[in-house]
Amino acid sequence: MQTDRCTTAWTHMPTRHAWTRHLAARLLVLFGWIFGWYLSFWLFTDPQQWILWALAPYYLASIYGIYVQLKANLPAAVRIRRTLRAHPWQILADVPRGLAKHPDALDDGVWFALEDPGRPGERVPLVFVDHARTYWWIRRIGGPRTKAELKAQIEPLWFAGDPRTVAVVAATGRGGRGPKRLHFLYQRGAVDRRGIPHQGGRVRSHGTG
Repeated sequence: MQTDRCTTAWTHMPTRHAWTRHLAARLLVLFGWIFGWYLSFWLFTDPQQWILWALAPYYLASIYGIYVQLKANLPAAVRIRRTLRAHPWQILADVPRGLAKHPDALDDGVWFALEDPGRPGERVPLVFVDHARTYWWIRRIGGPRTKAELKAQIEPLWFAGDPRTVAVVAATGRGGRGPKRLHFLYQRGAVDRRGIPHQGGRVRSHGTG
């Protein structure tokens, strides 16, 4: 994990590759929904055919899937890139984490507690408030009965950002040279709708998406 020579996470080439794969996966899902929707209408043009009714759940699911990609996942990919261009990676071991509500967080949800850059010795909880694409993380944060090999997949934790505003977390990719599973987190009250920190914004107890 040779990241100490990189001024920001974005100058770390394996990180760029990980982000490119992340974006490509989001685009593939988006175009898959669009193509499947178009193909089903093209194959079954007669509205009297029973198959159209059978496909109605797929049409509804595809509308929701397209909405999620355009409203949440693609904007998050842009925010990940912006954060990686502004902050270096930190490779952190034994980061406190949990599934139950953090006592210093206003929101329920799984969390990581990162050291507060402005208050040495104190930690800021980053909560997974928005649950899109968090199941993978929830399984590995886990609890007392979670298998050790699952927990080991996010140990150490890749972290870039400021836990008081915006951050990116990731697991270690294959070979240990770069990150995988990039995930954008933010303190809800400290950023605008684009995920950009407010000027001087700092909110201790809000969470992520």
